[in-house]
Amino acid sequence: MIAKGYAASEVGGQMISWTFDRRKPRPEDVEIDILYCGVCHSDLHQTRNDWQNTVYPVVPGQEIIGRVLAVGSSVRKFRPGDIVAVGPIVDACLECAHCAAGEEQYCLNRPTLTYNGRDRVSGDVTYGGYSTGIVVSEEFVMPLPQGLAINRAAPLLCAGIAGWSPLRRWEIGAGSRVGIVGLGGVGHIAVKLAVALGAQVTVITSSATKIEDALKLGATNVVLSSDEQAMVEASGHLDYILDTIPVPHDLSVYLDLLSLEGSLVVVGSLGSHGSIRPESLLRGRKQVSASIVGGIAETMELLQFCAERQILPDTETIAMQDINMAFARMEHRDIKYRFVIDMATLKAEMA
Repeated sequence: MIAKGYAASEVGGQMISWTFDRRKPRPEDVEIDILYCGVCHSDLHQTRNDWQNTVYPVVPGQEIIGRVLAVGSSVRKFRPGDIVAVGPIVDACLECAHCAAGEEQYCLNRPTLTYNGRDRVSGDVTYGGYSTGIVVSEEFVMPLPQGLAINRAAPLLCAGIAGWSPLRRWEIGAGSRVGIVGLGGVGHIAVKLAVALGAQVTVITSSATKIEDALKLGATNVVLSSDEQAMVEASGHLDYILDTIPVPHDLSVYLDLLSLEGSLVVVGSLGSHGSIRPESLLRGRKQVSASIVGGIAETMELLQFCAERQILPDTETIAMQDINMAFARMEHRDIKYRFVIDMATLKAEMA
């Protein structure tokens, strides 16, 4: 499959149009015409090589909604015309203990990432959803439930599952006192999901401009992290904190907000998060953990949950040609709360 996409070719370089070859489909593969792709903060990090692992040229995009074009001879779950979804993982060994448990994202033999990964068979670099089409193993393609708007659902596949997976793992439900740190792409969906699960949600933000939005999204309380008195008054009031801030930061300031045996889970960033004093954890048997995305079954559970309750990200649709502008706005926090690329604009460029 010959595909057209947008790629970064060097550190600090602009995203530009690029034509490339997709790998040859195998019997277990699904060929997908990409309709929409979400813009994830990870995409910005990877194009800038912030994590020191980018292979250039890099075609980002790991929140994909598309239509099936063709299927391989062994494919049984899909047929041409189906509307489907693809998230951050496009393959895994499916044999290790983690894969057997439905946790393909933690594959002991390493999952194949949708982009900037390595194909499990050929070893070639993978390219993501900022493109016209993609080839994916059937086991990593998900049907999009009816009722989910195809032009808004894409961010659920990374930002959504990043919050959903730990909320489910820590059994958040009715009566849970949940704190969401950061109200961005991941945080705003996490608020909606936690509220839908029955939790009492407190948003912790450094920006007073986010207070009104947090309450509209369903939060019952908002704490400004810059307000020392407000932070003191909130001490011990939360059972669980989901930290969605996308850059390294000090975690210790949030630990006092946890109650006995409370947990703080980092989902937003890689890198150093400062030092944590043991006494911060000892005073209440508190825990600090981390989570990435979810496995395929868990992601499908999220999509169904959102379809049934009409939970969707707050999105702004852009043209593919506006991706550099979108990245610049993301850096300045000028988005409420997630960009989605309409791939019809890329196909029009080819006409």
